[in-house]
Amino acid sequence: MTSPEWAPEREVTPELAGRLIARRFPELRGAPVERLASGWDNTVFLVGGDWVFRFPRRQMAIPGVEREIAVLPVLAPRLPLPVPVPRFAGAPSDDFPWPFWGARRIPGRELADVRPADGDRVVLAAETGAFLRALHDPALAREAGEGLPFDPMGRADPAGRASRTYGRLDAIAAGGVWERDPAVEEFLAAAQGWDPPGGEPVIVHGDLHVRHLLLTADGHAAGVIDWGDVCLGAPAVDLSLAYAGFEGTAREAFLAEYGPVPGEQEAAARTLALNLTAALAEYAVSTGRDALLAETLAGLGRALS
Repeated sequence: MTSPEWAPEREVTPELAGRLIARRFPELRGAPVERLASGWDNTVFLVGGDWVFRFPRRQMAIPGVEREIAVLPVLAPRLPLPVPVPRFAGAPSDDFPWPFWGARRIPGRELADVRPADGDRVVLAAETGAFLRALHDPALAREAGEGLPFDPMGRADPAGRASRTYGRLDAIAAGGVWERDPAVEEFLAAAQGWDPPGGEPVIVHGDLHVRHLLLTADGHAAGVIDWGDVCLGAPAVDLSLAYAGFEGTAREAFLAEYGPVPGEQEAAARTLALNLTAALAEYAVSTGRDALLAETLAGLGRALS
């Protein structure tokens, strides 16, 4: 049986994480270590109640770990929401051959776990739009983008993303959690004929979806996490969240803060919204994450609304 693409190549346990951290950072020796979350590329631990450490799970995540360590300290002062700032950076060694890092915890819960009603997302959407306006400032890319690759995953390419989405939709339809939608099929068919949007590249988060936007207890944006795909690219790469995470008055609030989105950027963003939400839905089914599944299935509907 073929392993899912998110299966770890290395699984770090709390015990191993504690040993690795204690060996490299004596000031944290003896601090309690608890598993906080996991995703496709990293396993995350809370250390001493204050520090969040990210350990890669797959070899392909290593360049992203290195970019996070280098770029996040530069970006953080320029952005209106908290982002992780690496304070501890563990180099590869005999006991763990990959880099890892730790930053002060950003309190909050994933949007996918909170799942506020669409009508309660207006303020959150506006805060997210303002955040992306600052991140996508071309001046920031000119000042801090040196050395970043250009959209290495091809996420702003509608044709490529559309072709990758059919199999994901087939999987969740076969699992009985989603009924095929002719509007989605028609949109994806059209997207296979679209070119990537042009324009000056900006710094993009690269993987901005409902697991990577944190919320406060009262529904405001608390921060943006998981920057392993940070790169240069078209704004559409991040604007997918505007279409998968918000609709109606919430999306209007997002766009009021962010600014106008040209048609080719919107088309690429909606295509990526379908692709990412379908991938997350497939992942949610496989890993038994009911809240994430419900949020991503709703996101498939929002993406074309």
